[in-house]
Amino acid sequence: MRRLLRRTLSAITRRGRILTIILAPTVLIAVNVPPAIAFVTEIRHQQLIDSPGYKAEFGHWDVVELPEGLQINAIHAALLPTGKVLIIAGSGNDRAQFDAGTFKSLLYDPATGQARLVLTPADLFCGGHAFLPDGNLLVAGGTQRYEVLEGDVTLAAGAMRVKNESPAAARDFPEGTEFVSPDGRTYRATSAFTVPAASKVIERDGSATVTASESEVWVESVVEGAPGVTADPSKYVITGLAGEDAQNLYGLAEAMNLDKQDYQGIADSYEFDPVTEEYVQVGDMVHKRWYPSLTPLSDGTVLSVSGLDGLGQILDGQNETYDPVTQVWTERPDLRRYFPSYPALFQTAQPDQLFYSGSTTGYGPAQQGREPGLWNLADNTFAPVPGLRDPDLVETSGSVWAGPVQDQRMLVVGGGGVGESPLSTARTDVIDLTAEQPAYTPGPDLPEPTRYPNVVTLPTDEILIAGGSRDYRGKGQSHIFEASLYTPSSNTIRPVAESSVGRDYHSAGILLPNGQVIVMGGDALFSDVLNTRDADFEHRLEIFTPPYMFRGERPEITDAPAAVALGETMTVATPDAERIDRARLIRPSAATHVTDLEQRSVALDVEKRPDGTLGLAVPAEATLAPPGFYMLFLVDDQGTPSVARWVQVT
Repeated sequence: MRRLLRRTLSAITRRGRILTIILAPTVLIAVNVPPAIAFVTEIRHQQLIDSPGYKAEFGHWDVVELPEGLQINAIHAALLPTGKVLIIAGSGNDRAQFDAGTFKSLLYDPATGQARLVLTPADLFCGGHAFLPDGNLLVAGGTQRYEVLEGDVTLAAGAMRVKNESPAAARDFPEGTEFVSPDGRTYRATSAFTVPAASKVIERDGSATVTASESEVWVESVVEGAPGVTADPSKYVITGLAGEDAQNLYGLAEAMNLDKQDYQGIADSYEFDPVTEEYVQVGDMVHKRWYPSLTPLSDGTVLSVSGLDGLGQILDGQNETYDPVTQVWTERPDLRRYFPSYPALFQTAQPDQLFYSGSTTGYGPAQQGREPGLWNLADNTFAPVPGLRDPDLVETSGSVWAGPVQDQRMLVVGGGGVGESPLSTARTDVIDLTAEQPAYTPGPDLPEPTRYPNVVTLPTDEILIAGGSRDYRGKGQSHIFEASLYTPSSNTIRPVAESSVGRDYHSAGILLPNGQVIVMGGDALFSDVLNTRDADFEHRLEIFTPPYMFRGERPEITDAPAAVALGETMTVATPDAERIDRARLIRPSAATHVTDLEQRSVALDVEKRPDGTLGLAVPAEATLAPPGFYMLFLVDDQGTPSVARWVQVT
């Protein structure tokens, strides 16, 4: 009913409607009684949701509109240890911006409302990200090329394998390098590339064996249409080479066609420094990736998994790790394992063990790599776990630790069919990874089937579930405005205040240090029920104030250490020590495409000391609290959290 009223009134401002009622009451009574009644009902509804009692039970949503020049497409969002939110658009799913080389990031400070654009060195649209132990945000991958649908392709294109038979040195080639076939067809490389030196092995008899190296690059015809099409495998000459170079360096290609061309990834990697507030380039990934997952590991390194490569093909299990000390990526053939794009992979309490919840977003066949399970990095084995309901409706689902990470319980929320499927599910399922034979068990159903839910862990251990849509990218005006709180201890869901902005694909939700949640983004395909009008990217931010912030005085942290080592007990000062019930370290979020592999809540043992301070014991295991920055919250016996203090776990 409330949503219907909102839509009825959306075309006319409230102020204008009031003026019309005053100036022309007779006309309204004669021809416009239902809208007038709806307007009065809406006013009463607004009074209700603004009342103290309602807020204390259901919380409250507020919409924030940034100035037009600071509105960007929120594809990625991360909470920095300064309290500011880094919002990354890159080209923002806008081909015109991509073609113009216009890439954007925004720093937004929720505490002051101030925002500014940040120089963005590459198209980080649809890359991956993870926090490092020093608080820097690693951002890797992104977009080399936008997809071109079949029928729109004008230049025949394909993969060119470039060979180097010389062991003398690697060779760098620029974007635009030309390859010419024996029959004179010419193709240009769409990106710069490097061909390693050939390998040379000296045999015992003194002879040498040389094995040519190889790189792949996407090329397209210099002429439009059918003249550029060929199905014949050929050896291509590289324009501009002469002598031995022309003999040692050449291209090989199977076919060039006008088929659909997928998105392609980049290998670029950067660390965003929250102090200097700028991107710093680090070593490139071994593989180009678009839609990769970056999972932080307990030793402080980062694992990069899946994604589309530089040819638009999903990587077949070529995974790699980043060392923040050397700032170098290393290919891990010992960890070769296939996953669909943006797989939800989490460090478990066990060393060298990741849990794959089954959640993904984007690309990969429906029957490959979809089964959830435990991945042992020590021997690269994978143990599937059973019990997940609607297993074919896990794409675009949310995954989050259910309660403190020590409990080792994971919640999967909603989801839909693979690709542009209209199917969705209201399912939530929970798994206890400490069980002898872990298996999913049913959780409570959502209010309605939901794709793209934002799931955010709160200091109280509750989980906010908000946004999403029933259909693919909000088709048919299927946005979901109901929001819920999931309570892990009772495995129940209860309703909270409805949001007023539709969120779906390319949206993110993040817990803020003051205990509120900021939600942003939304990239629906259409703006009408009949799917005839294109939708604009949603630029409004929305802030949810949970019920616990309307229940009286909040506990306060007056002093806390800036850093604490694993296994240590830190002393925290508070005037509210006697009423403190629990303490939590919550890792800040880095979210994109309904995927947030960072957020985790770590329970701290609480000792109430005679001097009025608290002794908070940090777990000794890096598997529970990977090194990095966390928000420290104290929660009182009424379930009200403090404002957080930042603490670095070393």
